[in-house]
Amino acid sequence: MASRLRHMGISFLKACGLLGSLYFFICSLDILSSAFQLLGSKMAGDIFKESVVLSNPVAGLVIGVLVTVLVQSSSTSSSIVVSMVSSKLLTVQVSVPIIMGVNVGTSITSTLVSMAQSGDRDEFRRAFSGSAVHGIFNWLTVLVLLPLESATAMLERLSELVLGAASLQPGGQAPDILKALTQPLTHLIVQVRMAISSGRPWAWPLKGRRWRPCPGQGPSKLDSNVIAGSATGNTTNSSLIKRWCGIRAEMTEGSSNQCGAFGPCTENNTVPEDRLPCQHLFAHSTLTDLAVGCILLAGSLLVLCLCLVLIVKLLNSLLQGRIAQAVRSVINADFPFPFGWLSGYLAILVGAGLTFLLQSSSVFTAAIVPLMGVGVISLDRAYPLFLGSNIGTTTTALLAALASPADMLLFAVQVALIHFLFNLAGILLWYLVPILRLPIPLAKRFGDLTARYRWVAIVYLLLTFLLLPLAAFGLSLAGSMVLAAVGGPLVGLVLLVILVNVLQQRRPSWLPRCLRSWAWLPLWLHSLEPWDRLMTHCCPGRACGPSQTTAKEAHCYDNPEILASQQL
Repeated sequence: MASRLRHMGISFLKACGLLGSLYFFICSLDILSSAFQLLGSKMAGDIFKESVVLSNPVAGLVIGVLVTVLVQSSSTSSSIVVSMVSSKLLTVQVSVPIIMGVNVGTSITSTLVSMAQSGDRDEFRRAFSGSAVHGIFNWLTVLVLLPLESATAMLERLSELVLGAASLQPGGQAPDILKALTQPLTHLIVQVRMAISSGRPWAWPLKGRRWRPCPGQGPSKLDSNVIAGSATGNTTNSSLIKRWCGIRAEMTEGSSNQCGAFGPCTENNTVPEDRLPCQHLFAHSTLTDLAVGCILLAGSLLVLCLCLVLIVKLLNSLLQGRIAQAVRSVINADFPFPFGWLSGYLAILVGAGLTFLLQSSSVFTAAIVPLMGVGVISLDRAYPLFLGSNIGTTTTALLAALASPADMLLFAVQVALIHFLFNLAGILLWYLVPILRLPIPLAKRFGDLTARYRWVAIVYLLLTFLLLPLAAFGLSLAGSMVLAAVGGPLVGLVLLVILVNVLQQRRPSWLPRCLRSWAWLPLWLHSLEPWDRLMTHCCPGRACGPSQTTAKEAHCYDNPEILASQQL
């Protein structure tokens, strides 16, 4: 009995530690987002000012990626686009490629989280495959829909038809469960000034000296007003960090509180006395936004990695033997025949619902990746969850758009609807027909490659989300002709190499003899081994070096006997 009680007590403490680590993990993601906003938000606004460049669809796409990477929030990027469209600085047609880029840029969070599991090759293989499948899906959807949209304006016209058939009823609000849990901690660390999209300003009560926000509203983590102001030319030199959190006011009898849904809160007979300072860590600091952003970035990354390591260790400790087999079989189970095909669509609905409740696709996808690393969720099951997360974040944006001011309502809803239709079209392309679910095998192969050469993950991260978008943006500044002259042949060469590789594996007889293998090329052009030796020589320690022992194969975790006898 004492042994059982001790075992139950240890398991309870581990479960509490797991929940606590998950809570601090989510809070660190929130602080990480604030850090990126402080570091890159005004730069994001300056990028959006180049309206001539934005008329190029490719430039609009890469700008959407860069801005979302800078501010670490697809909602922020979307709100900037809505502000510029409503200000007549952008047309809806020009905003569509930017929305596509926003969708691509939001997958960087799960990729960063997967890097924390690079210590174990098997965990890294599964975790990075999960993060890569999200990015591959987004890029494949862009490759199909961006040329189609440029030629036919399909998404724009379809959104206009839906808006014409629907009667808009403003005032919808999305639930805010996650922020209600994390704000008590994150608001003690940093607060940034209220955004336009966060709702109504602060209002005062009828009597007394206390202050309160308008009903249903509160402080926001994001100041898209400053970002959008930079984009529209109404720039200010004010800091994004919130210094004052309200005003004490003496109210007279008979005053009225008018706080409309789409207008400013107004008060009669208000006599301001003094302002209430905020109580967060940087409220009275003289540091610049750049310095605070660097401090928050370093601290949040440290906490995020520590929490992720704890989560993985605790999951490995709790999910042992038959428990692991039972949990894995339940999560990855399919409906009985002939309804097995419905399981994936149920997972899409679950992913959309959880993202809608959490109000953050980044938090949801970042929580899925560690579970994939320890083998609890398979890639085949995580793929529809990610697709549902894409849908969930767009439905949240739709409800937020319905709460926009009257003059921005139509544009906000149309931009949010285009985002929704883009992800829905991606699901129809890459999930509806099982043989077309190409992101899954591509992610598996990419996961195997990064498990063998772990430095490839860093190269992928830099190229996909930074260097290539910056290069495309730089070429777009030189003009559309320069971008087409340089980018066209490069894209054609990449597509040709992919086609030849596929034919080498499937139909080598269709190729001339010289193209049936790449052996005639220098070794560094058709193998990663020379590059791996170089990276191993340059990389300190054993982080990039080859494994000293034979790594366990991922298919071992599909064997119930091994699951029952070993830890995940």
